[in-house]
Amino acid sequence: MRVAILHDYLNQFGGAERVLKVILELFPDADLYTLLYDEGKTRGLFRGRVTKTSFLDIPFIRNHHRAFIPLMPFAAQILRSRENPYDLVVSSTAGYGKGIGVRGAFHVSYCHSPLRYAWEIDYLKNLPFSPGPLSRGSLRPIARWLARWDYRTAQGVNLFMTNSYHIAKKINSYYGRESVVVHPPVDLEKFYYEPQSSRLRTATDGQAKLKAESYYLMVGRLLYYKRFDLGIQAFNHLRKPLLVIGAGPEMKKLKALNRSPQTKFLSDVSDGDLREYYAHARALLFPQIEDFGLVAAEAQACGCPVIAYREGGAPEIVENKKTGVLFSAQTPEALMEAIRTFENLSWNRAAIARRAARFSKETFKRKFCEALRSAGVALSP
Repeated sequence: MRVAILHDYLNQFGGAERVLKVILELFPDADLYTLLYDEGKTRGLFRGRVTKTSFLDIPFIRNHHRAFIPLMPFAAQILRSRENPYDLVVSSTAGYGKGIGVRGAFHVSYCHSPLRYAWEIDYLKNLPFSPGPLSRGSLRPIARWLARWDYRTAQGVNLFMTNSYHIAKKINSYYGRESVVVHPPVDLEKFYYEPQSSRLRTATDGQAKLKAESYYLMVGRLLYYKRFDLGIQAFNHLRKPLLVIGAGPEMKKLKALNRSPQTKFLSDVSDGDLREYYAHARALLFPQIEDFGLVAAEAQACGCPVIAYREGGAPEIVENKKTGVLFSAQTPEALMEAIRTFENLSWNRAAIARRAARFSKETFKRKFCEALRSAGVALSP
């Protein structure tokens, strides 16, 4: 079977790229197409796998891709294969990948989210120029055009899979399509529970060692919608240790917002170090609305409880007062109240890790293949 895999862009490494890595394990001989590719920013994990990129794939655009959003549909459409149509096309996408002009007899789209810039105008706050209300209004015609393009490309998909029931509802609302929920995979060989040592080893930036379970943790790309600001504002008042791990366009704003000497920032952490930070943290803070929330699932696999906002994919991961605490308002006050609730409960970290095993890589692969076979795609045993 000749297989093509389509991915939006490979100039960062986050949850979507972790899912792509597992899809490539399912189809090791597949050709991989993407709009942009940066080997360094993807940790060399896709070295030798990328078949073809778009005309936008130049260093400046790789580093400022959000400024070129209006060009991406066109770049996707004209990115084509030189071969005959594939037997199977698999798109891993939050918008553009499913519109790449590579054809196949059957197209399954693993949709992380419909194109946010098209359907959710407030997501434009994640653009580098952070448009205000008036300028966002001027961008609405572009958003409407993107929405029409996104809807049209969705109709060419034979089968939708998605990462959460939260996104399944959006796929139905925006595209008028049903989807099969297959939760994203956690690599349990990298993220796993073990009894904690008394101290965490010194971080690469030379910061002081942190006592086990003395600090709270936030992890992810520093984007507006991930609401790192809520954690920083809450800990400006709580004056407890908070460790923020991530990089992105919000870094400067977040550091300016910080007033607590006990809040620390790290920007470049390996998976091995990240597992240690999860394992030793008192809890992971997760105040955003996520499509699913792979960071929360990874943290729980390491036995770390999660304090999460009760929207998006988080309620599919966090069992309130069993594997974490859910709160109902995106405010520093609500987050602080959730932390107080958390601190008045006892937590079985080994049991939390056992519950997270339902998001294993093996489960993802099995359900992915089962969905394809149910749709009539003949896969090898």
